[in-house]
Amino acid sequence: MSREAWDTLIINAKVVTPDTVILAGYAAVKDGKIEALGSMAELNEALAEAAGTKIDARGSWLLPGFIDVHVHGGYGSDFMDGTIESLENITRFHSSHGTTTMLATTVTGSPEAIGQVLESVKAYREKGMPYAQLAGVHLEGPFISPKWPGAQNPNFIVTPKLEWVKEWTSRYPGLIRLVTLAPETEGALPVIAFLAGQGIVVACGHTDSTYAQIGEAVKHGLSHAVHTFNAMKGLHHREPGVVGAVLTEDKICAEVIADGHHVHPACIRLLTQTKRSDNLLLITDAMSAAGLGDGDFELGGLAVVVKDGVARLRDGDSLAGSTLTMMGAFRFVVNTVGVSVEEASRMASWNPAKQLGLLEETGSIETGKQADLLLVTPELDLERIWVQGRELHQ
Repeated sequence: MSREAWDTLIINAKVVTPDTVILAGYAAVKDGKIEALGSMAELNEALAEAAGTKIDARGSWLLPGFIDVHVHGGYGSDFMDGTIESLENITRFHSSHGTTTMLATTVTGSPEAIGQVLESVKAYREKGMPYAQLAGVHLEGPFISPKWPGAQNPNFIVTPKLEWVKEWTSRYPGLIRLVTLAPETEGALPVIAFLAGQGIVVACGHTDSTYAQIGEAVKHGLSHAVHTFNAMKGLHHREPGVVGAVLTEDKICAEVIADGHHVHPACIRLLTQTKRSDNLLLITDAMSAAGLGDGDFELGGLAVVVKDGVARLRDGDSLAGSTLTMMGAFRFVVNTVGVSVEEASRMASWNPAKQLGLLEETGSIETGKQADLLLVTPELDLERIWVQGRELHQ
């Protein structure tokens, strides 16, 4: 333990760590990292007195910051805008709702439009990120099934192109962290194998795959499923389909949109009972309408209407992303699905960090890790947010 003054000391908190909850605990932050934590009984009074800022949590939860691997936009901006201004607006908005790390997620578009997203995220990461940190890019499409387009623009759906992904990964090494595709489509398996070999997470989504086809894709490196139950072949007792494969294959991490509209609470509860090995992730799938209330919006060039907080395509009535925040998803799985705060924290922080290979840096409250922290009341209201030790204001 350093004898120099801590920058921030949080006391009297219920600290959620990977292994336990310290019911009356403290956490000390210095130079953007968690330097010490433990029970209040163990706190050195002299060091506590020297702390730059002391915060009495008064029994609130201290949680690791949320990590959203699937988010398209928020507060009027979309990652497909491909501008620094939009990236700053999106990360500012979602950080105010507890997201401290995220993946800039595309929609199905032209290779030029996707390239512009990659270029803008690269530039943004290089200039320093004041809000939620962009850990990279999630390419959702364009290699999806035309049978399950959801709210993706069908005009840009193509079969998987190995030359495209080789070009993108060569030009932007390490930037693409997750790719969603339909494993049953022509050329998908070589693309899956190539991406997995590059350390990129490959997901099934917007897919008409059979159970057997998902199994074959797993052998080639597929390890993830986007917005489980949505835009994929459902479960049948004689053909388990994509959903059956996701439920039963431990190597697949499953995302879920926990907003009460995309997936019934009973089906989320089923996921919590089948995905028991750190492989269930909360996501938002939020679009630009998040934070702005009802009205007319656009997603990937398609008209979207938001009514009572639910986003749907104007033509066809398909759900079009969400207006969800990670704090909203967290509350939903605790208050409606019935999981514990500790379990919800794992789904929102540890599990996505593990899937993206970020656990050495973030995703949990442990000494040496980034001080990506949330102070949350017993009623699950978000009080304070820190990103790499810097407090952000909602």
